[in-house]
Amino acid sequence: MNLTGIISISGKPGLYKVVAQGKNNIIVESLEDKKRIPAYSSDRISALDDISIYTYDEDVSLKVIFKSIYEKENGAATISHKEDKSKLEKYLLEVLPNYDQERVYPSDVKKIFQWYNLLHQANELKFEEEKEEASTDEAEKPAKKAKSADAKEKPAAKEKKAASPKAAKDKAPKAAGVKKVAPVKTGGSRGK
Repeated sequence: MNLTGIISISGKPGLYKVVAQGKNNIIVESLEDKKRIPAYSSDRISALDDISIYTYDEDVSLKVIFKSIYEKENGAATISHKEDKSKLEKYLLEVLPNYDQERVYPSDVKKIFQWYNLLHQANELKFEEEKEEASTDEAEKPAKKAKSADAKEKPAAKEKKAASPKAAKDKAPKAAGVKKVAPVKTGGSRGK
């Protein structure tokens, strides 16, 4: 799942996808009705990719929570964000058992389920592709390791090359009758 480019704008309902960037704004498209509107720097914009939920251990990204909900629901939509606060919190405890109930407000819990359902309706929840990408990434890792091993060897080869001309100078016999000549400086005109 890729949440890059999906944002929430404070004061505007729903989620938006960044489509283009203007000089003083960005153009966003609503995931619900596909209408495009400008969003300005004065708007409070939150990227879903950057949002995480407080837990007692460490913060958990929204992507991980959405994946847990997706697996629990077998790819279907989840409960409505309009359900009772206690039902939503109970469901979140099933998905994320160690979330910090004091620091995560009920409005945040509602947003999690609202955003999940919006992403589900817009067909933006694609977790199957990640498994394929992960397997191709694992196949590329040995090749990358081999490249890095070559890169480690190359600096050593450069050091040998850098040392060899100096060593050649020291070991080379001096040619008879050759004098070292100091470089000639050409005078420039000063103060003219």
